[in-house]
Amino acid sequence: MHGDDKPGIGGEKLPGQRIDAPTSVYPSGMGSQFPAWLAFDKQALSFDAYFQESVNERREEQYRIRKCKILFYPEDDTIQVVEPRIANTGMAQGTIIKRHRISKPVPNEHLYYTVHDFNVGTEFVAYGKTFRIVSCDQFTSNFLRKLGIKLGKPESIPDDPYSIHRKAFTESMQPLRPYERMDKLRQFLDHDRHVLRFFCFWDDTESLYGDPREMILNYFLADDTIEIREIIPANSGRDAVPCFLRRQKLPRTIASIPLPGVVTDRTLLNVFGHPQRGGHYILDSLKLGAPKDNFYKDHDLTIGANINVYGRKFLICDCDEFTKEYYRIKYGIQDFTPVKPKLQDHITTVKREIPPYNGWGTDEDSLANCYSLIPKAPNHNFKKFMELDRQGLESHVLRFAGRLLSDRPTDRDRQFVISCYLSDDTISIFEPQQKNSGFQGGLFLERSKIKKPDSKLFDNKPMEYYKPTDLYVGAKLDFNTFLFELTEADDYTLDYMEKHKTQFEQADYQLILNKLITILNNEQCDEIIKYAVNQDPDDTGTFDFDQMINLINQLTGKENALTTHELGTLARHYGVRPSKEINLEILLGIAQQTLRRKAFEDFSSLMIACRQQDADKTGEMDRHAIRRICLAHHLPLPDDMLNSLMNCLVNQNNLIQYEQFINQLNWKNYEIKELSIQQSLDYIENMNIDWLPISKGDMPKSINLSKKSKIDKINYKQLINDLFMKNLFHSSID
Repeated sequence: MHGDDKPGIGGEKLPGQRIDAPTSVYPSGMGSQFPAWLAFDKQALSFDAYFQESVNERREEQYRIRKCKILFYPEDDTIQVVEPRIANTGMAQGTIIKRHRISKPVPNEHLYYTVHDFNVGTEFVAYGKTFRIVSCDQFTSNFLRKLGIKLGKPESIPDDPYSIHRKAFTESMQPLRPYERMDKLRQFLDHDRHVLRFFCFWDDTESLYGDPREMILNYFLADDTIEIREIIPANSGRDAVPCFLRRQKLPRTIASIPLPGVVTDRTLLNVFGHPQRGGHYILDSLKLGAPKDNFYKDHDLTIGANINVYGRKFLICDCDEFTKEYYRIKYGIQDFTPVKPKLQDHITTVKREIPPYNGWGTDEDSLANCYSLIPKAPNHNFKKFMELDRQGLESHVLRFAGRLLSDRPTDRDRQFVISCYLSDDTISIFEPQQKNSGFQGGLFLERSKIKKPDSKLFDNKPMEYYKPTDLYVGAKLDFNTFLFELTEADDYTLDYMEKHKTQFEQADYQLILNKLITILNNEQCDEIIKYAVNQDPDDTGTFDFDQMINLINQLTGKENALTTHELGTLARHYGVRPSKEINLEILLGIAQQTLRRKAFEDFSSLMIACRQQDADKTGEMDRHAIRRICLAHHLPLPDDMLNSLMNCLVNQNNLIQYEQFINQLNWKNYEIKELSIQQSLDYIENMNIDWLPISKGDMPKSINLSKKSKIDKINYKQLINDLFMKNLFHSSID
């Protein structure tokens, strides 16, 4: 230390001596003991100040008042001076003094400014500039009061003569065109990526090879430009161009191309003086010779309006939801009813003409050769094949019994099995062998598609083939000039048609009832009840099948009101099936006949396997264990027959005496008298079990395909109740 700050002997201050601290000193108070650089981190004291700057050699001004802001950082006593930027001042503004510690002026240049040196109404001298502090913010005021500093009264900043002169000069100037919008940035910021979409129609039929064409008009709100794109339908023969009209401002009328310099933002009338010596120019503020802005705006685009696209008349038919909302908010439009072009009623579509059959292969082969120069095989419905081909026990084959409708007596007794394959809609016909018929039998028609008799071979119309929906009991079909009548169907066919009744109307009993309901009237109700009571004097609630047919004929008043298949559908729905009775002796006889025919004699192995399985030597076993042993030794009995035998021999404990079971199956030692074929068939029919062997080709030996599903009795009470939709009979048949 030196000079006046040098203390006396022992480091004590001399009388009247004042020693300033090198940095700001803050009272500890009740706060924390953190250092200043941590306690006052990111805090700054803000003072409003100004300084006066002299201006030489200028007539308009002698000095300038420059406003600034002084920032004092308590954490390290650094100071920063910033001058707000003012447009068109011609001076460097912003940070006047960078942030750092500033020393005091002479003679205290060895000291630095601290927080105690700043107050409202004081002056701050830095680098030859004298800053007058006039006010501070609220945070600075509270901060200084906590340090015990009394703030001075706020002062006003004196006026700047040059700023007043420049403001008066600016106000005296007349605006260029106050009603003309020059700044387009706001429109871009407010409506960037906002696009109005309209669906337009252009009738170009008057031109050579012209067509009606659909367009999409996009109006960009950011700069009032329009873009048009064409909707090109498939197979229209037009090239998919990226854009019909590129984005641009669309003029309302077509004018000649202007000369260079005609279309400008400003019209320059005259220039005088040298540009470097204060030259001047005059603009045409009235714009008398300027071209008018004649472009389409958003208020011109409404539904039903016609716009001119460089000589093409476009009709606006509709718009999207965003466009509708935009017009509701801005223009208050509520009606957005789409407009249909008048030419739309006259648009005709050309149907593809199929060339006639050329005689090579099938008609599908002939049609496939027309699609390409290189002959290719026709495409088949692979999905349909995978879904409707044979899948395990699900054959997907509809089989019907049929007969020939012929005048020849020898053909009347011939019987046929007609099979329809659902995977590809092909049909095959098989003729079973009959004794003394004079016909060999066998395959009558190989599997193929059969065309309908109305289809002409050499015609440009597609060939029509028989489909599964054309086959039903009672149908008369012309197969290659042979007239067949379908008389019966097997159980699988009837079940499949009833499961898919939406495809086969003949198997939908509800449609059949509706068909009868439309014919009936309520006046026939009493008459039908009287007829039913007379036909059923014992009140059994059932009819024979023939009586049901007579009842339906009486209801409709005519014969053949329903097809045979529809009658069968009603019979299957309202039929009463006989109860299933099991005769153990006949069942064992059928089983022994099957084992004898299959030449199975290894009963001793079955007995040994059962005894080995019976560890407790009880002589009884579970039915599942016996079935597993029979399957392991390949016992040639169907599963349903084996289950029926075990159901008959099971005791109260749900166990079976395996020795008795095997001995009764042993056709050598325990032989049952031979059953007649008719007795076996009748029993199988009663059991509703298909144990008959099938001949080669999956063709049954008997033509009575639906015999096992034969229904003798019909619940006529439920049928009449459903027809008249009334509970006329309160008793029911189970």
